[in-house]
Amino acid sequence: MIHPHDLFSSAEPWTVRIKNIAKELSKRGNGVKLCYFPLVIGNHSSSQTEFGELIPLDRTPSPKVFLKNIYKLVQLTKEADVVHIQKCHHYASIPAVIAAFIARKPLHYDWDDWEEKIWYESCGRGLHSRFIGVSFKLLERWLPVLADSVSCASSHLKNMSRKFGVKENYIFDAPVGADLEKFRLDIDGQWVRDKYGIEGGMVLYIGQLHGAQYVDILIRAANIVLHKSPHLKFLIVGEGFLMNELQKQVFDLGLEEKVIFTGAIPHEEVPFYIAAADICVAPFKYTEVTRCKSPLKIIEYMAVGKIVVASCVGEVRNMLGGCGILVEPGSHKALAEGILLAWEKKAEIKDKIRERARKRIEQKYNWRYTAGNILDAYKKIVESL
Repeated sequence: MIHPHDLFSSAEPWTVRIKNIAKELSKRGNGVKLCYFPLVIGNHSSSQTEFGELIPLDRTPSPKVFLKNIYKLVQLTKEADVVHIQKCHHYASIPAVIAAFIARKPLHYDWDDWEEKIWYESCGRGLHSRFIGVSFKLLERWLPVLADSVSCASSHLKNMSRKFGVKENYIFDAPVGADLEKFRLDIDGQWVRDKYGIEGGMVLYIGQLHGAQYVDILIRAANIVLHKSPHLKFLIVGEGFLMNELQKQVFDLGLEEKVIFTGAIPHEEVPFYIAAADICVAPFKYTEVTRCKSPLKIIEYMAVGKIVVASCVGEVRNMLGGCGILVEPGSHKALAEGILLAWEKKAEIKDKIRERARKRIEQKYNWRYTAGNILDAYKKIVESL
């Protein structure tokens, strides 16, 4: 398995998926070697973990390092049955494709986001940004075709795979999931409420604070909600390059005592923050990015049995399956109305939502289910050799 990010850095929190899939594959007795790219190479060395054997590679932009990574991956691939790539970053995906070709091993591509569109939405369309965006475009166009099988986190990505020419019986469902052991109904989050001095109702957002997450919509919604229900508090958990801008927005609206930024937290603490909340939110606009969206936060909210208010984009409707409140994308007024409705109906719907949401997570939206589908893909391409 090859992933382009740092498995242990809060600056790159996009590794939850690969780590959980690797862990589930290891639990089932499969040998897993997970190659990753630390932000700073140095003290990292191969080690055996619950995710399998972790192997750090160098992402330094130099031809020498690039060739060295190809050589190392070729040696690793000779021992493998399948080469698994997640995400299309060139310094990871190109060496992986070359290694699979040289070693004559089947290639699986796990497609979880439309990276090209995320890049442009987060970083703009300046000259340097466009250069990187073109590399994403080319790789996302050809990786599904070069791979022997493709797993997709959303219906839109499956449709794109079909459009690119991937055969239907080599496309597999791979939804985002919750860790059923860590995200449970019986978690006590009181220490979180104590830490931030929250005595009344609490509305929670968890996620990155950058351009493709739309936290500004939540802050404008909070301004409406707090004029009608001033006893509520909003907790915004995460970090990102828009942190200062969002904090200024809160300050300008005079909401500093009601809207609390926590910064990044360890993923191990996320279940406790969710357990502490009364209502959990996921605001989005309708864009090319969100058409592919399958937000992990929604699944983790549901796994702890919380009332979810979310913008109706991408996979969100399918994920909630009636276990939450859907609102118009991009509208802070609609989001505010959804939050107020959830608070008003909380006592009436809390227990019903709690049980239905958890059941839905246990049936489909968990890493066991996703890893099982990916194993089916592996078996199919290995048997077809």
